[in-house]
Amino acid sequence: MSSKDFIASIGRVVGKANVLTSPTKTRRYRTGFRYGGGDALAVILPGTLLEMWRVLQACHAEKFVIICQAANTGLTGGSTPVPEGYGGRPVVIINAMRLSRLKLIADGKQIISQPGVTLNQLEKALRPLGREPHSVIGSSCIGASVTGGICNNSGGSLIQRGPAYTQLALYAQIDENAQLRLVNHLGIDLGSTPEEILGRLDAGEIPAEHIRFDADRHASDHEYSQHVRDVESSSPARYNGDPRRLYEASGSAGKLAVFAVRLDTFAADKEAQVFYIGSNDPAELESLRRDILTGFKSLPIAGEYMHRSAYDLSKKYGKDLFLFIQKYGTDKIPLAFGVKSRFDGICEKFGLKGTLSDHLLQFAMRFFPDHMPRRLNEFRDKYEHHLLLKMGGDGIEEARNYLKTRFPSQHGSYIECNDKEGGAAFLNRFAVGGGVTRYRAVHSRTVEDILALDIALPRNTQDWFERLPPTIASKIEYTMYCGHFFCHVLHQEYLVKKGEDCEALKKEILERLDRLGAKYPAEHNVGQIYAASCEQEEFFRRMDPTNSFNPGVGKTSLRYAWANYRE
Repeated sequence: MSSKDFIASIGRVVGKANVLTSPTKTRRYRTGFRYGGGDALAVILPGTLLEMWRVLQACHAEKFVIICQAANTGLTGGSTPVPEGYGGRPVVIINAMRLSRLKLIADGKQIISQPGVTLNQLEKALRPLGREPHSVIGSSCIGASVTGGICNNSGGSLIQRGPAYTQLALYAQIDENAQLRLVNHLGIDLGSTPEEILGRLDAGEIPAEHIRFDADRHASDHEYSQHVRDVESSSPARYNGDPRRLYEASGSAGKLAVFAVRLDTFAADKEAQVFYIGSNDPAELESLRRDILTGFKSLPIAGEYMHRSAYDLSKKYGKDLFLFIQKYGTDKIPLAFGVKSRFDGICEKFGLKGTLSDHLLQFAMRFFPDHMPRRLNEFRDKYEHHLLLKMGGDGIEEARNYLKTRFPSQHGSYIECNDKEGGAAFLNRFAVGGGVTRYRAVHSRTVEDILALDIALPRNTQDWFERLPPTIASKIEYTMYCGHFFCHVLHQEYLVKKGEDCEALKKEILERLDRLGAKYPAEHNVGQIYAASCEQEEFFRRMDPTNSFNPGVGKTSLRYAWANYRE
């Protein structure tokens, strides 16, 4: 079938308006949040699960490369085409954001999520029930999808809940015989054919008596709350390629087409308190981490680390994101990103910089007053290392009593935040990612690129703060450190000086991390910038024997049936 005929036939399935082919309209789907950006024959936006199945059948018949994506908010380019192409195979992107039906089951203790459901949407649906999804901070602020988190084994900043994980999913797979088949492991009797199964989910027809609750299949990482407490273990608490959490859709990284996932929800804390801790000695924070994990009855809700450099970068270059969320909430963030991408695409079309919007927004922020609370700014001036400790329930008093015995110390102190301060602290922390991207955009004359590392240190690591030798530090314009402190997952991002070799520098830094026993990436998926581990690549091969879905993820083969690795 010719490309023109294929596009016409798909238009009859999903509607012509939902088949995008022009470079300007497809740019936001073809370009990663930070990395990635190749060509695609078309971007298709199905409106029902059955339409998605029909699109998959058509792409499979043509042996096209299939890239399934949802919100496309990942930081490693894991849901966009590679620039070098796939050995002549055309690429079709299936964007699932129109598939947003959400079903609460078991009185809201579990949910069935279609691939376009966002964390923000789920959070709103659960709030009246006093329950929460796996993640309620960070990714939810930029419109990330529930299913995307599962496919990437992402998240884990909420200490009691661990990384996103389920053993209950409905997905399409191309098997070792090159046959496209639908696999129903949701634990729900929905029929025997794809048309029956998907049609009932599209209609929301899930009778309670058809839902099974099997003791040997879990809808969350039920072991994690004890796993993270083992501070003497020489293995990390969590990382993306951890074999213990690679299971069908979970960690699949686009090697399956996921139609629905079934997940646990969690009781919301009725009260919470943020303690803001500052210190000039990283060992002091490590001592606190070990005391809390081994001695507290109540695990923290969250514990976020920020170096002073991260505080400054986010405050200046993430300011517009911070203020936008404060005023409009998180609902409008995906729309705002879409408008920005469309604007940048038009600029590129007319020969202007694709980062013009970043320059304009950064210039506008000069005219807005300081948005960070006074006491937090004072801590920034006094202390190099910051820890945002969020406790709930009985843990509030437990932390309060403990901190009173530890601080003030020779190197540090803490404050008990009011609601405004606590909200601002966490929002500033989660604007860091956008701030790094903005810095690169407005300093393109001095910055070669972002080298973003997402690492998991062993749980028994005590000397956790990185100190780079001068030979490496001299090649970096700006270094940013933040992370999820209690599980020792750290985001270490380097804005590399113009003219430096980013790949060579990355190799040097990763060799240092290897000697520490670090695993990477910790939570953002291998995407296009990390090499998959042997265990992870074997998992990808098992899930996708013909290498038709998202080839090349984790720097693996780009060719059909895993041939020729990379050329």
